[in-house]
Amino acid sequence: MGSSSELFKVQTLAEAIDSLKPYVLSFYQRAEKIPLAESLGRILTQDIPATCVLPHFRKSTMDGMAVRAADTFGASESMPALIECRGEIRMGEAPSKPLEQGTGLLMPTGGMLPEGADAVVMVERLEHFGETLYGVTKAVAPGENLIDIGEDLVEGEIILSEFTRIRAQEMGLLASLGLAYVPVLPRFHVGILSTGDEIIPPEQEPLPGQSRDINGYTLLGQALASGADARYYGIVKDDLAELRKMLAQMLKENDVVLLSGGSSVGLRDLSAQLIGELGEPGLLFHGLALKPGKPTIGGVVDGKLIFGLPGHPASAMVVFDTLVRPLLDGSLLNPQVDPLPKGTLSQNLYSGSGREEFVRVRLIPKGEGWQVEPVRGKSGLIRTMVLADAIVHIPLDTEGIEAGKEVSFRLLR
Repeated sequence: MGSSSELFKVQTLAEAIDSLKPYVLSFYQRAEKIPLAESLGRILTQDIPATCVLPHFRKSTMDGMAVRAADTFGASESMPALIECRGEIRMGEAPSKPLEQGTGLLMPTGGMLPEGADAVVMVERLEHFGETLYGVTKAVAPGENLIDIGEDLVEGEIILSEFTRIRAQEMGLLASLGLAYVPVLPRFHVGILSTGDEIIPPEQEPLPGQSRDINGYTLLGQALASGADARYYGIVKDDLAELRKMLAQMLKENDVVLLSGGSSVGLRDLSAQLIGELGEPGLLFHGLALKPGKPTIGGVVDGKLIFGLPGHPASAMVVFDTLVRPLLDGSLLNPQVDPLPKGTLSQNLYSGSGREEFVRVRLIPKGEGWQVEPVRGKSGLIRTMVLADAIVHIPLDTEGIEAGKEVSFRLLR
């Protein structure tokens, strides 16, 4: 029987995600209710219908006077329409009487219009002639300068769909509906482990041939930024027994386990072997048609997801962003409909590697838009991670993209 790497054909990113999807779906069936104040960045587990109409009263969008629009028809600077003011409505007050013909009520922005009023004249178009008499110097149309009942939301309409990630504006919308508690996905528990005899903790001084652990921290940061509850488990040497013991513990304590390092073929085979032994269904892919990120492995052990990411920090970050992040932040089930921003490529990008490619780029302001400039440098160079503002995707079947072409990019900042 050949080595494990011969048994697995290199998969595309889409194939790898498809193979994981059935196992991820069970995580998306969980739910918990949390206070609205703690909901930023969390993912809704159900469609949210409007529980009431918004606004539930007709409100002014200007400081001015609520009137019957018909009473202002034909008004001009030289021939103002005369309106008798019946007082002033303050914020939070409800007018007690309907508005009669030829009369008006002063009101602030957001104030409630009386019954019968169908427009608001802005302050700048009012002339005070003394006592209660005002002149309107420009006619208003029915519906002008106001928001009508139900114009914002109609009761029962779905305003936020399942698996929407809650931003500040969604928090405000949920508050407007009186939802003080929100049904969200529990956070994914993610465990992160660095492997390799040459890897040492950041506080140690490296000897020749040793490297401080970078991946443990970049992946921890990425997992936290994806909304996960992430924990760094430290470093394990290239030792089968020790690695097996640590992985068993991490699989017990987490939903997703990330191993990084093991760029050496030997250690990668070791990790692949362990994933196969620890539980069902085991290893799902061994190598991806991805640049950077070919040496990525992944599998599922008794319902828990486990990934072996490349040792190069920039590669590990790209693989996390393209393979792991969509599972954690809900975008796998709710691809954001927001279009990606675009910019103009400053130089040719060649691919033709038989792999889909993710190129790190810098964004340089150019006129109204952006110039997109590839960050040159080998995938092992750490500085390239920090210089990159965004990532450009070159699909599998593309030879490359020419300079001057417009490209979409995904922001990394």
